[in-house]
Amino acid sequence: MGDMKWLSNMVLGALGALVSISAAHAEVFGVKTVYVLPMTGGLDQYLALQLTSAGVLQVVTDPKKADAILTDGIGARLEDSLSALYGEVQKDNADKDKSDKAGSSDFTHPAMRPLSSSRGVVFLVDRTSRDVLWSTFERPKNTQPGELKHTAQKIVERLAKTQKIKQ
Repeated sequence: MGDMKWLSNMVLGALGALVSISAAHAEVFGVKTVYVLPMTGGLDQYLALQLTSAGVLQVVTDPKKADAILTDGIGARLEDSLSALYGEVQKDNADKDKSDKAGSSDFTHPAMRPLSSSRGVVFLVDRTSRDVLWSTFERPKNTQPGELKHTAQKIVERLAKTQKIKQ
């Protein structure tokens, strides 16, 4: 009889997990879908796994369907990646008028200094505005699959916690 109770609990647990996964993905900062850029050590694959299995955000494979980007670096490298995926940022008329009045419409903002050791830093970046919406730091101890999975799980738990606070 103990085996039946154990089996019953397992089935109920699995059904509960399926219901939570099949439910509409939640929003974090108005973001429902995310495209994950390649990351150091393959952390991107583990983050995609954890995001989808926990139902925190829907991971998309087409960057044009994403509301936001998950990346392990910001600055010139990210800007280059975003420009390759989406094209250059379009200035609105107010920004253009200001730059024209300043005498130079060619002004470019100085690039952020690249993070030399960004391993463990993760940023959620709005696709349209390119603003950083959320970030965290969780350095994996090594690049073994078990450690990367554990690190990704911690990162996604923090993101999910942020989501619950905002609701």
